[in-house]
Amino acid sequence: MDLKHYSELESRLNYIHKVRPLLNKSALYSDESEYYQFPCGAGAGDTVTIRFRTKRNNADAVYLISGALRRRMQVAGTKNGFDYYETKVVLGNETLHYFFEIQAGKLTCYYNELGVTRDLNEQYAFGIVPGFTTPDWAKGAVMYQIFVDRFCNGDKSNDVLTGEYAYIGEQVQREACWEAMPKAMDVRSFYGGDLQGVLDKLDYLQDLGVEVLYLNPIFVSPSNHKYDIQDYDYVDPHYGKIVEDEGRLLDEGELDNTKAGRYIRRVTGLANLEASNQLLIELVEKLHERGMKLILDGVFNHCGSFNKWLDRERIYENEYYYQKGAYIEADSPYHTFFKFNNEHAWPYNEFYDGWWGHDTLPKLNYEASPMLENYILYIARKWVSPPYNVDGWRLDVAADLGHSADYNHRFWKKFRKAVKEANPDALILAEHYGDAYSWLQGDEWDTVMNYDAFMEPVSWFLTGMEKHSDEYRPDLLGNGQSFADAMRYNMARFYGPSLYTAMNELDNHDHSRFLTRTNHKVGRVDHLGSEAAAEGVDAAVLRQAVVIQMTWPGAPTLYYGDEAGVCGFTDPDNRRTYPWGYEDKELLAFYKKIIALHKRYDVLRKGSLKQMLYEQDVLAYGRFSMEEQIAVVINSRGEETEVEVPVWELGMDNIRNKIMRQIFQTDSEGYSEERVLHTVIAGILRIRMKPRSAVILHHKE
Repeated sequence: MDLKHYSELESRLNYIHKVRPLLNKSALYSDESEYYQFPCGAGAGDTVTIRFRTKRNNADAVYLISGALRRRMQVAGTKNGFDYYETKVVLGNETLHYFFEIQAGKLTCYYNELGVTRDLNEQYAFGIVPGFTTPDWAKGAVMYQIFVDRFCNGDKSNDVLTGEYAYIGEQVQREACWEAMPKAMDVRSFYGGDLQGVLDKLDYLQDLGVEVLYLNPIFVSPSNHKYDIQDYDYVDPHYGKIVEDEGRLLDEGELDNTKAGRYIRRVTGLANLEASNQLLIELVEKLHERGMKLILDGVFNHCGSFNKWLDRERIYENEYYYQKGAYIEADSPYHTFFKFNNEHAWPYNEFYDGWWGHDTLPKLNYEASPMLENYILYIARKWVSPPYNVDGWRLDVAADLGHSADYNHRFWKKFRKAVKEANPDALILAEHYGDAYSWLQGDEWDTVMNYDAFMEPVSWFLTGMEKHSDEYRPDLLGNGQSFADAMRYNMARFYGPSLYTAMNELDNHDHSRFLTRTNHKVGRVDHLGSEAAAEGVDAAVLRQAVVIQMTWPGAPTLYYGDEAGVCGFTDPDNRRTYPWGYEDKELLAFYKKIIALHKRYDVLRKGSLKQMLYEQDVLAYGRFSMEEQIAVVINSRGEETEVEVPVWELGMDNIRNKIMRQIFQTDSEGYSEERVLHTVIAGILRIRMKPRSAVILHHKE
């Protein structure tokens, strides 16, 4: 980005710094956005420009340091009282790690991903991975997670029937009432949501502003959550199409699934399976026509005990076009897919490894089976290729796959190669708790579900609640310093391409609903009851959280029903049905407005981030580019408070007064899009914040 013309404008200003002031550390800035390292996606042999910002005439020298390289940077231009230093570097084959050294008089300090430091920790150096890019469509994209069984029943003819089969010791049940609360043992209860229901609600989703759908697993599986895959090759006909529907249901009290004729015909009959896959093709085509994307859930660490490769329930044993499962006989072609601990127990060998000891979730034994590895890589390619053309994978418990860290990394490298060769624009997004740095080196995952650098800091600051509602921490409620530190340290473990595509959720199918966390009730549905989840909730706090979600780097992701006011403790209570016809209309309208605002400003998708203020109960941060600034101020107090925000840190001139336009506000009484002008004096925004409020302000040169 050329800064020469900005320098010419600055030279006409009627002030000159005759004496250089002390180094203004708040003015020092760089990051891994496209404004401070460019071009994006540069490969080995390409030249990249790296930029660093200081206050005008405030530093004697700035150096870029990378290993043995120590290069003095030159001022490329000046704008709004800031000097912008640049240097060019030719990338090699290895990741370029770098930080900055700033000299001002006798002072020398450094700048890395954590900001200004005297004691440099190179662990938090900036980085460029040659050739590492993530799909541009995913940067800041508004995503929407659907737990399919609970979203919308579009085709009642494919509903799971009460007594259709047995699972974990009891027969499955079709819930007669859509509004019924999930049971404590919910895994066998089905409400009838399906892909046709998703198709039927595409107008709703597009009107809401959704750009990407993420579906919990949709492949053949016996549970409602479908993280126990039975057949990776086909969409479950209970979510798809049932065109052949014959066979008996189980008698009352009967648990032998070899007698479950209706179920066997539904999920093994090729006509049903192929029709279901065809419905997925239709869904993807309709989404693409609307400019929307689809991400599927890939469960590759384990499968299910019903899986055709194991066949513990003997579903496939007598179906002539299926080979015998590894549970059935020792010479099954799938024997090596699983680790058996008793090699003398066939037929019907129940001594296999289960994930976390669950025999319904057999652990897949990749190290012992090249055939298994090749098959899963085939599955990875299949669904992102024609005719399905799915736009990416969300990887369940991705760090657990395999029996060693070494194999895990080797597999995900192969997985990435397979997916990106089939569909270079596909997104690979992993579920992971903790530091994912070693998987985010440009050759494995693209990004992660962002727990550490989004969900948890936001939940602690605004609610004081742990994400399962298992703990209340008054010391973290409103703790701005803790919020800022958590964000700073955890975001530093992402390279730019991963950060801007990270899935920023407030809640999902594994955690309590965020709205429920606002009531500070510690516990779960089994001893608190379903009604308690909605008692004493505070929608104003949820609105504050959504403002942060829509203005923070990453892809803001709604869990279905959040926008309608759905409450719920952690699994299974968080999997309530979408309340069609009973939505919280005011909250839904709020979501539409704030999503539209997020999509209106490109700086909210790709702009830099600066945390400006973090005090008890008050946060202020900004997203900015060279020409545009957005400031966000949060007041979590139950009373009005006046806040002074140094918005000059976003790159605004602090000599001449500026105007920032308030473009959105939410508080304890509601929300407003009324445009209010605020004068920024000497780079400081003074603003009076209402109780439990959030304000978004905008300025553009």
